[in-house]
Amino acid sequence: MGKTVIVGSTPKPYKYAYQAAQMLDERNFDFIPLGIQEGDVLGRDILNMYERPEIEGVDTITLYINPQRQKDWYDYLIELHPKRIIFNPGTENQELKKLAEEQGIECLEACTLVMLSVGVY
Repeated sequence: MGKTVIVGSTPKPYKYAYQAAQMLDERNFDFIPLGIQEGDVLGRDILNMYERPEIEGVDTITLYINPQRQKDWYDYLIELHPKRIIFNPGTENQELKKLAEEQGIECLEACTLVMLSVGVY
């Protein structure tokens, strides 16, 4: 499996995005932390979303930013060419889902933490 981009990454261990990184790491999934906060997640620098870094080999984007904040990033997220986008609870967005599905991107309204816990990631 390719990389998982964690959108909304934070260096704060009590946040769900950080916990998703921990679970991905424990299960040997490659992940890229991406966000607007500076810092690192498990020794990996958080890439600055404002710089719109190129990321190759993206399998999954897992979202941890609310729909209002997603609007500025629609084009960028789709240009990463993920195979799927996971809309975690509170990030559900029909507008982005429609745009992504028009590009052949699978969209799931699910919880990355639960998917990893039960082995269906």
